[in-house]
Amino acid sequence: MLRWNLQPSPEIGLKTGLNMIATFILRTARAVSLAAAVLLTSGFGSAVMAQSVAAMVNGEAITNFDIDQRIKLTQLTTRKTISRQEALDELINDKLKIKEGKRYGLDMSSSDIDGAYGNMASRMRLNPEQLNKTLEGHGIRPETLKSRIKADMTWGNLVRGRFQSNLLVPEKDLAGFDSGKSDGESFEYLVRPIVLIVPRGSPSSTIEARRKEAELLRNRISSCDEAQELFRSMRDAAIRDQLTKTSADLPPNLRELLDKMPVGKLTPPEVTKQGIEMVALCSRKPTKADTPAKREAREKIYNQKYEAKSKSYLQEIRKGAMIEMRN
Repeated sequence: MLRWNLQPSPEIGLKTGLNMIATFILRTARAVSLAAAVLLTSGFGSAVMAQSVAAMVNGEAITNFDIDQRIKLTQLTTRKTISRQEALDELINDKLKIKEGKRYGLDMSSSDIDGAYGNMASRMRLNPEQLNKTLEGHGIRPETLKSRIKADMTWGNLVRGRFQSNLLVPEKDLAGFDSGKSDGESFEYLVRPIVLIVPRGSPSSTIEARRKEAELLRNRISSCDEAQELFRSMRDAAIRDQLTKTSADLPPNLRELLDKMPVGKLTPPEVTKQGIEMVALCSRKPTKADTPAKREAREKIYNQKYEAKSKSYLQEIRKGAMIEMRN
């Protein structure tokens, strides 16, 4: 089934790991029962043991409880068990990343972090309270994930901001990525999403009837002007504003469909959460924008540069930091 992804593309190079976190939490999420809540309450262990300081980083404490929490979060998000030393190193790095960000005026507010946390929950089809319960069901405080989010967001913005010119990918590095490839030509598409609304919980017979209606309407349309006139006059239907997409913005199956269909026609109906969706192709023209192959290569090279710069920058900061191990 085709999935229409017509929202603006995210900026390349931001490898914060937050999508990975959301994906793995979603896969392993379970409802929190009363019994689990009781176990959670009793599982945090002795307050004295948990809050004993494992390290000081520029005057800020990292406790054994922090280490326990990072280990649990990593197990949940990657399904791998890291050592206490590895968890401690990650927490030290997070402290340094946040402090370095403040040095350059990057201090993420609580509302910024709550917003990112809420967006993560939304992508998982949860609200923040439900995400809280999911984490707590695995013995993880929500603040543990929020701290990770803060460090990742701060560091990503800092590295991209300070070293923007070093991270640029020159065209000479992309030479040859388009030659000899079937997707070597790039197009710009002007499209308009259309939805025939189906109320949630409708029986399959209603959905199928609406899908057949969409198919009939689709065959009547031969231009975007006709589509606008028809769907704006219909009840329980909507035609959205025009969007501009390039070949590199779209998945291969969708790109192939838009390349083959006549301008002015609609894509086949697709059943989604909103109802029955189609897309009107208003125009298609060649563009000098990146082809899919070139975009992929650009992102790969950018991310390699980002990771290398991030690693060397962090090593430099650690050398000048005051880190005292207590254990």
